[in-house]
Amino acid sequence: MYFKITQLNSKKVLFGLSVLLFSQTGEAAPVKKPSTEFTITSKSIQRSISGVVTDDQGVPLPGATVMVKGTNNGVTTNFDGEYTIDVQEGDILQASFVGFQTFEINVSGRTNFDIQLETDSASLDEVLVVGYGTQKKSDLTGSVSSVSDEEFNKGINTNPGNLLQGKVSGLNVTNASGEPGSGQDIIIRGVGTLRSGTSPLYVIDGFVLDNSSTGMPTNPLNFINTEDIESINVLKDASAAAIYGSRAANGVVVITTKKGKAGRTQINFSASTAISSIANKIDVFSADEFRNVVEEIGGSLSDNGADTDWQEELTRTAITNDVNFSMSGGTAKTSYFASLGARDQEGILNNSDIKRYSGRVNVTQKGLDDRLKVDLNLSATRTENERPDTETMVSNMLSLNPTRPAYTNGEPTVFGTGINPLIIEDIYGDYSFNNRMIANISPSLEIIDGLTYKLNLGVDYSKTDRDEQSIPYSENPDFADGSITSTFTTNRNTLIENTLNYEADFGDHGLSLLAGHSYQKFYIHEKEYYFSKFPDNGIEPRYQLGEARGEDNTQSSEAVQNELQSFFGRVNYSYDDKYLVTATVRSDGSTKFGENNEYAIFPSFALGWNIYKEDFLENSAISNLKLRASWGKSGNQEIPSKQTNLSYGESFEDNDIYPMNGDETTRESYPYGLVFARTANPDLQWEETAQTNIGLDFGFFNQRLTGTVDYFLKETTDVLLYFSTQDPIDEVGYTWQNIPDMKIENSGLEFSLDYQSDKTRDFSYNIGGNLSYIKNEITDSPFTIVTTGTAQGSGQTGATINGYMNNQPIGNFFVRQFEGIGADGLSQFTDINGDGQIDDSDRTSSGSAVPDFIYAFYTKFNYKNFFLGLNFNGVSGNKLYNHTRMSLFNKTQISNSLNTTDQAIEFANEDPSNTNTVSTRYLEDGSFLRLNNATLAYDLDPKTIGLGDWLNSFRLSVTGQNLFVITDYSGFDPELNTGTSGDAKSFGIDYYTYPKARTFVFGLNVSF
Repeated sequence: MYFKITQLNSKKVLFGLSVLLFSQTGEAAPVKKPSTEFTITSKSIQRSISGVVTDDQGVPLPGATVMVKGTNNGVTTNFDGEYTIDVQEGDILQASFVGFQTFEINVSGRTNFDIQLETDSASLDEVLVVGYGTQKKSDLTGSVSSVSDEEFNKGINTNPGNLLQGKVSGLNVTNASGEPGSGQDIIIRGVGTLRSGTSPLYVIDGFVLDNSSTGMPTNPLNFINTEDIESINVLKDASAAAIYGSRAANGVVVITTKKGKAGRTQINFSASTAISSIANKIDVFSADEFRNVVEEIGGSLSDNGADTDWQEELTRTAITNDVNFSMSGGTAKTSYFASLGARDQEGILNNSDIKRYSGRVNVTQKGLDDRLKVDLNLSATRTENERPDTETMVSNMLSLNPTRPAYTNGEPTVFGTGINPLIIEDIYGDYSFNNRMIANISPSLEIIDGLTYKLNLGVDYSKTDRDEQSIPYSENPDFADGSITSTFTTNRNTLIENTLNYEADFGDHGLSLLAGHSYQKFYIHEKEYYFSKFPDNGIEPRYQLGEARGEDNTQSSEAVQNELQSFFGRVNYSYDDKYLVTATVRSDGSTKFGENNEYAIFPSFALGWNIYKEDFLENSAISNLKLRASWGKSGNQEIPSKQTNLSYGESFEDNDIYPMNGDETTRESYPYGLVFARTANPDLQWEETAQTNIGLDFGFFNQRLTGTVDYFLKETTDVLLYFSTQDPIDEVGYTWQNIPDMKIENSGLEFSLDYQSDKTRDFSYNIGGNLSYIKNEITDSPFTIVTTGTAQGSGQTGATINGYMNNQPIGNFFVRQFEGIGADGLSQFTDINGDGQIDDSDRTSSGSAVPDFIYAFYTKFNYKNFFLGLNFNGVSGNKLYNHTRMSLFNKTQISNSLNTTDQAIEFANEDPSNTNTVSTRYLEDGSFLRLNNATLAYDLDPKTIGLGDWLNSFRLSVTGQNLFVITDYSGFDPELNTGTSGDAKSFGIDYYTYPKARTFVFGLNVSF
């Protein structure tokens, strides 16, 4: 046996990968891998070899892949980094592990190969999924944040938004309530539109989702099994997002699911059980306190002799069970990933539950000497959702007389007046069942070197059945008849895309060209039926629709079809890997807009400079320094369909009917009149957002300390809004229009920082965080206020709480200024205009529901086999309107023997008849700091439990979610949005919000 070394560069050897070559006798002689290949000549013999794979400090690497190059013969290392594999003489052994450089060596006559991998300091060469392709991180000119599955928030996370909360600078994720799978506000770099369509565009494995509702009352993204997600990239600026032009004004979230890896076969199983309970109870009066307070204020006490904590009675300890199983692997030609998942998540309110059953198959096949590649992604999900009457339950748990007994003789007490909410739990039900499938296939062919054609065909099909019913209850006349509303919704989203991509290097010049065409068609069909007056026979209305006897039974249906056609192109140019240029243009046409403005063009341009590659920074502590600058436009089309078309309707109102035939004898015989439902508007056009971004990426000490700083300015024009035409001739009055000259401006700074200690030591740590400052403002608005949040309840309905105002931030609270209680026992307000009267003209701007600062920080600690991770997030500079407090926590309540808090008796001289006027009295600071999740885990060596030959890894973990919140807000939780509005987006209103839970998750993860 002899070595033939063709070349040897001593400097490269010092930094190359190391291999310890052991003799058959066990005596070791460490050999450094040279920078070029070397060959080992010996007689070809089939045999078994073994060894240990370690990092550059000698620490074993469990789960590393060791394979014979060019074959499907591969294994993974066990918990101690050990492997055994069958080879032949002359085979090339290849070892790889995430975060380390891939190592290759020819097999010699030895039977033991200990392999030492070197850390891949070139994290800048990490490939990120961006619009219609991938790019090296070092080549990006846009602002893109990437979050891998290892960095996701841990615990029970029902949708991708929960995974990202606090992980990306400039991204504000707000859960509307504590309900399982509740709706979310996901806002990237500030709110850029007046309408409800503020969500980013979601792309899953190259398939562009439609943001329309699927008929489920909860978050439409709950169908995604978060355990299947490998990474999420957030495209924030116009350079990164403009390739998606038409719907990228709110940013783009690119989700990549897990794929199989060649030569590595792995089976993963995870199971968890979670226990949840109400995190924060509101301090209403106990029974004894209640009796004393009612008597002190001279109220009418109704003492029923009990001591009932209605918050305790109407909430529960909820259990969530989650099981996931996946298999992945592949050869040099074929790879696959397949998974099954089942989750049953209970909410802390009774009859609150969401169940999800999911399956996924991702397959990649190569052929024609790897010039042909076919990607197939298929997922199917069944989601079942049961919901309580949340507003009724929350209102009752806070206001019911605590002296009323919840149960009598083991059954819910029948009240003399009103109805026991425990009975409402039995007679009310809201049931939704959704089946959803997404399938897309993407064959690509490299026609000539560097030139690749790709076809992307996909369909997203969803069908939802929802029944909202009330079972007849004869003991109470308000609930005696029973009723049901049944809704059936079908969504279909089809996509056809063709792209050509050319990549080539010419010396120091790098060039990438993309050209493409996209056609997407959306179809939504909804049917709704209402039935009432069911017999009280013990059968639920949804199972006996034919027995309904109501005179007001109704039915309705509607269908909507939209089309979107796009042509796009992108040029990426680099010189010497230092100087980068990206130019993008996309032309979009949408059937939502008028024939005069159906198409719009969205360009972008960006520059990048990899300063760290300049000679003057060679051998410095700076491992990355890149300056980025970009400008571009993107669009928004999220308005209802058909708004540009003329539409008619029928009316039987007195002014709309006429005896056309002349033989009509009664009014009832008159024909229906034809009236305008909508006037034509062929000039309606796209809402456009222009964004400028300047950013700096930096890294020090071999990327141990990394971070980014970005400044951005977003300006939205041609703002779309549904408002009055103020035309006395126009019979319709309200239409969708572009508001001339009005602008929505968002500007801000983003900063993120991360430090990773030496991971090769027994103890290592990682600490980091992000901070975003966002200033938003409405300018040149022709309106006094565009209402986004209104009051509800007797005497309050329709009163403005917040909205959009000129020269004010988004979500601005426009209310009266509360000064206190006057001598007459009534509320006193500031006379803003000094006219001696208090009316709507005395309302004034009083803060915004949108925070000025969004921040998060995290720490991770590793000590041998133990892991501890903490994730905090918070907001500052925002207000919340406590509508629950305005409706319930007042002196009128307690004087009528309804429960409340000590806020109701804050002013001793307040008259019980004082009205609850919308004002700053109920406006509170919404700032908070939350320990979002904390995980303690232990990696158990399978050998210690006698399973070393079967298992690669065995992890036990416990995760706490929402462990504590530091806030001055007096409601259940400061993270909420349950206000009502028209089409405009509501912000920061707490109206009988579903309480948030504190959860502890006990998990097991095993890989084979």
